Amino acid sequence: MSAGVYLDGLAAKVITLSNQSGMTATFMDVGATWLSCTVPVADQVREVLLGVDTIEKFQQQTCFLGASVGRYANRIAGAQFELNGQVYSLSQNHEKYCIHGGEMGFDKRRWTVVSQSQDQVVFELNSADGDQGFPGNMQVQLSYTLTDDNQVSIDYQAKVDKACPINLTNHAYFNLQGAKSGVNCLEHKLTISAEQFLASDENSLPTRIKSVVNTGFDFQTEKTLQQDFLFDDEQKLAAGYDHAFIFSTEHLNQLKQVASVVSPDDKVSMHVFTTKPAMQVYSGNYLAQCPSREEAPYQTCDGFALETQYLPDAPNHPEWTFSDSIVQPDQSYHHTTVYQFSF
Repeated sequence: MSAGVYLDGLAAKVITLSNQSGMTATFMDVGATWLSCTVPVADQVREVLLGVDTIEKFQQQTCFLGASVGRYANRIAGAQFELNGQVYSLSQNHEKYCIHGGEMGFDKRRWTVVSQSQDQVVFELNSADGDQGFPGNMQVQLSYTLTDDNQVSIDYQAKVDKACPINLTNHAYFNLQGAKSGVNCLEHKLTISAEQFLASDENSLPTRIKSVVNTGFDFQTEKTLQQDFLFDDEQKLAAGYDHAFIFSTEHLNQLKQVASVVSPDDKVSMHVFTTKPAMQVYSGNYLAQCPSREEAPYQTCDGFALETQYLPDAPNHPEWTFSDSIVQPDQSYHHTTVYQFSF
């Protein structure tokens, strides 16, 4: 990240972690953002994360590149929800919903660096009662760890002093062929351990839970994103994949492998582990004209996101008991997601 200042007039603080394999992961305090991820492939350094190289470009982009998203990732219909008999109106940053925490979500905040070492950085953020319409004072601590077995582990912990829905995730876009390869994400091979997905309407708001069987959403056996791209009505409404895949409740809140991705040239793979009940798969349908590290912007489907989370609009669907995102004052929110690379 080159010189430049953020909205508060200060430069971004950038931290790079490295391991014995020659892998690096770079983060900054603005948005607690995952800026870069490089792996050594055949004596070359391959950048597998989409990103920007100036703070000015980061402020211009609207695709949440690598940012930490909260208080509530994904969409909340009508930008409101009811809890304990009270209706809460949220920051409505879309005509039909609040998305990714509102107009000034956690992705736009400057987080405090609590500690850093060669293999870990810990960020912290305090969100005041009423922030973007959400109830209660909230304290969040987020740690990124790069292990010697090539895992980028993201650990989220939070507490609130009023009951509040919490759904924290990272919005990294991956291209395992290389962010500058010219090969888009649809040629990647993907496997997802999910028998169900969440169908959505023309506003990308959830309608009902459906089986993946006999649909383009069935990734239980490895296939490319391209194979059944735009096959379903739900995909056509969203211009591609932008849907939540639902994991078995057998290991609810336990760390389990939920997905695997292999680069088109078979030289890099990534396994995803999470304690969350679902994962939003986004094929970069609206990446066109998003700033990049290069002079030319990104194009549609240049990268894909695998956002582990609770279901979109879950605060308005109490019947989804497996996706209960409400945290009480006497509880703590604690979730982990791991992206493990092989090269």
